[in-house]
Amino acid sequence: MNKIKLTTFILLLSVVVFSGCTANLTDPEINFEPPAYVEQMPAKEDQQDFASTGSIFGQGENPLFSDHKAMHVSDIVTVVISEAAKSSNTGSKQLSENDTSALGGGLFSSTGVNSAMNSKVADINGFSNVGFNSNSSSAYKGSGSATKDASFTTTISARIVKILKNGNYYISGKREILIDDQKQIVQLSGVIRPYDIDQYNKINSSQISDAKILYKTEGDMDRATQQGWGTKIVQSIWPF
Repeated sequence: MNKIKLTTFILLLSVVVFSGCTANLTDPEINFEPPAYVEQMPAKEDQQDFASTGSIFGQGENPLFSDHKAMHVSDIVTVVISEAAKSSNTGSKQLSENDTSALGGGLFSSTGVNSAMNSKVADINGFSNVGFNSNSSSAYKGSGSATKDASFTTTISARIVKILKNGNYYISGKREILIDDQKQIVQLSGVIRPYDIDQYNKINSSQISDAKILYKTEGDMDRATQQGWGTKIVQSIWPF
């Protein structure tokens, strides 16, 4: 009896551990770690390569008559996220095949004009004739179509995390909004060129290299529309 209880306990423990490891197998995730080249490329050193001449117009990276753009680490740049995805695919395939095979032959043949001999040869071939016939056919027809039209537009402020040696900026930003116990999260990261920042200190998401954009909602509504972890486990291991 103790062995049965121990076996049952081990089985239940294995199920719990397995479910904990596989419950999130089907959940999509985004890793916001910087790309490898961002980590490998050294940061630009802040140094003053000019001598101040006392000009009232200013020099260097912050001249008097210039747009107020993000230029240093921890400066803020506004990112306009405007993403749209449209696709339409249609495919069809039709296959058919027919095979027919026939094999036959007699052991004897007659070329004479003697009717009695020809009759005997026909009788012998009736017993010795080898014949084989086969006929097979297969057909397949399939078709499918898919259409997708999605768009996402919002604005978020991002911070310059690192200035690469070539002058590009690695930026990262996150925004969380809590309304009626519903939490909306918008997060992005990527590499931008300072030349793409406009005079209003804005840049479009299409100008971000290695862009990673995350938008999700957390709360009762999200939980109500999500499958349970038990269903996810079954679907992740169900082979049919």
